Amino acid sequence: MEKITFVIPSRNNLEFLQLAYKSIRDLKTKHEILVLNDASTDGTQEWMDNLGDDDLIVHNNPGPNRIGIVGMFDKGIEMARTDIIMAFHADMIAAPKLDENILKHLKKGTVVSATRVEPHLHPPGPEKITMNFHIGKECEADNFDHKAFIKWCNKVGLKETKKTEGIFAPWCMYKEDFLAVGGHDELFAPQSKEDSDLFNRFQLAGYKFTQPWNALVYHFTSRGSRFNKHAGGNTGKNSEEWIYTTTKNMRNFIRKWGTVVQHDQFMNPLISPKYDIGFIIKNGNSNVLAGLEPWCNTVYIDPSIIKSYIEIEKVNTIMDLSERIKPYDNEKQNEILIEIDANKFNEQDYNYLQQLPPIIYDSGEPGEFELGNLKITIVSLNTYEKELI
Repeated sequence: MEKITFVIPSRNNLEFLQLAYKSIRDLKTKHEILVLNDASTDGTQEWMDNLGDDDLIVHNNPGPNRIGIVGMFDKGIEMARTDIIMAFHADMIAAPKLDENILKHLKKGTVVSATRVEPHLHPPGPEKITMNFHIGKECEADNFDHKAFIKWCNKVGLKETKKTEGIFAPWCMYKEDFLAVGGHDELFAPQSKEDSDLFNRFQLAGYKFTQPWNALVYHFTSRGSRFNKHAGGNTGKNSEEWIYTTTKNMRNFIRKWGTVVQHDQFMNPLISPKYDIGFIIKNGNSNVLAGLEPWCNTVYIDPSIIKSYIEIEKVNTIMDLSERIKPYDNEKQNEILIEIDANKFNEQDYNYLQQLPPIIYDSGEPGEFELGNLKITIVSLNTYEKELI
């Protein structure tokens, strides 16, 4: 069997990381494990130092500030010494034959995702199996019933023959395919929406996705930041850190792709056309600008509010906001222009703006038309989504 490098960023997840490590070492093939310790203060580095595992590769961020999974995953994949890598989370447990059942489907240009078995901390979905293998109600590392999980895998899970198309962690692919799309986008550092952006780019690059349902992991669910006790969260409780990053990076995702994250029921990415859109906002203020700026390429608005908005928002994005926000009287060079009078703008108009890609696509040709209180001028229907790879 070909060897895999399991790339695992971890921050203050020692009790879960220990289970993840053991489960990978329990596989018949001794794969390489690469742990990226992201400024942990829970004894993670000391534990790894004492393991005596020559096939364990360690990269340590001494801190005090974390780098996040965007930088850590990319660093780990660059360091990997095998041709095949798997992006694995510290709060996952590999089931028996995970490697075998992944590699059966892996080839160049393909990304293979394992099927997650999760407790009821997130809503159930058709892309995963919702089951709780814990002794008691708490979904923690110290009361995980590993024997019950293995018994279920051998009796039921490993006999599944179903395959679907979708992508999510843990995902496995050839290292050169990952590097070919440039890795994660730093726009989404330190984390949140970075995976959805990456999966969009995989799809646009022509990679095929497959999910074998007998390649299984148990996923404790969102212990890196969202439910991380060291970051202010708890099991099932969102941390303030996660609320901030997921909010700012959804805005960054919209800035880049023109839509919120979109996927089908099996998590296969859905990508809308990316047009060159400019909003011409009359009677605008800072609140209007904050609400509308992510949904277009360029905003033309009262110049008196631009500087203060950029000063506040620049900490939330690496995009050059001075290139995105222009004075109202500037020359309009976008291929699609939408005139908005903030005094007349209502909730229905906002809903239209959030659905612009399909609306523009359905229009079919250049021209002018009105939609609610919006005046839309289409100069050209060029699309630019493939430039986002």
